[in-house]
Amino acid sequence: MPLVAYSKEWIIISYTLSSRSYKSILTPYETQTAIGRLKRNFEDGLRAALNLHRVSAPLFVEPMTGFNDDLSGKERPVAFEIPDAKTTAQIVHSLAKWKRVALKKYGFSLGEGLYTDMNAIRRDEVLDSTHSIYVDQWDWEKIISAEDRNLGYLKEAASAIIVTICDTQEHIQALYPALTHRFSRDVAFITAQELENMYPALTPDEREHEFTKENKTVCVMQIGGKLASGKRHGSRAPDYDDWALNADLILWSDVLGEAVEISSMGIRVDEASLAAQLEEAECNHRRELLYHRMLLSGELPLTIGGGIGQSRLSMLILEKGHIGEVQVSVWDEGILDECERRGISLL
Repeated sequence: MPLVAYSKEWIIISYTLSSRSYKSILTPYETQTAIGRLKRNFEDGLRAALNLHRVSAPLFVEPMTGFNDDLSGKERPVAFEIPDAKTTAQIVHSLAKWKRVALKKYGFSLGEGLYTDMNAIRRDEVLDSTHSIYVDQWDWEKIISAEDRNLGYLKEAASAIIVTICDTQEHIQALYPALTHRFSRDVAFITAQELENMYPALTPDEREHEFTKENKTVCVMQIGGKLASGKRHGSRAPDYDDWALNADLILWSDVLGEAVEISSMGIRVDEASLAAQLEEAECNHRRELLYHRMLLSGELPLTIGGGIGQSRLSMLILEKGHIGEVQVSVWDEGILDECERRGISLL
């Protein structure tokens, strides 16, 4: 089977479905009911595992605050004018920076954190079986100590999330016994540099595919900085994750026959790592934004946090062939035609 690539040639399935037909195990309405149960169970587990409190979140922010996540720096935010407020707002890409400020405002203490429903529009997303312009995820953030800023603490948090995912999967499978695929609870931890050493001739996506195919549940760490080859393992904004202390959680999907990133997380930058990463990314102009001034002056707590895809987790646990089976979005004609041909019913 060819290696995974994010292109229109992989519109729906990379995948094992090429040799067998796809049929959703749950009906559309059963799916909707199951999603509600899944989300409630996972939220309860995540809250207990990481000591989090639920809060409300913004759908849009003002550009000059610096709260919006620039992702790789190439994505264009959706913006609109607010005449009465005499300002412009941007639909969030994620809440990575906003959450850290919110922890300070709510007055949370060391070891406490927050979680929230994040809804976003990423207009420049490439559409395929796991990518949509509509993004929904659980965003979470937790206050940590300076002593906790290490890979051991990062691994503990990642493992707690995987345990919660697996517990939720077992809960849903008890309600819907026809669902049988099980995620592995054993997390294979590996750094981006170790992946490059292992698969030097492959692209970052291909490395993740091959390693996850073998290990099923994977945590790729230290993403963003340049590797020994001079290249980077994916893009990471310089002003929220510490590139030496971040990670992506990736699960293997038997239905898709591919590795699927389910969470991006990390220990956040402190003053030193922010300054260094802004310099490396040639983004020193961001120092003048409100968020960056607060962080560089030591006003914000040290934190760890991340986002966990709600639709992606739902499609994997419910053994779906396309993210459009668990969320409503907009698709091009090629995707719509291919889904109809394969019997995939998009919402």
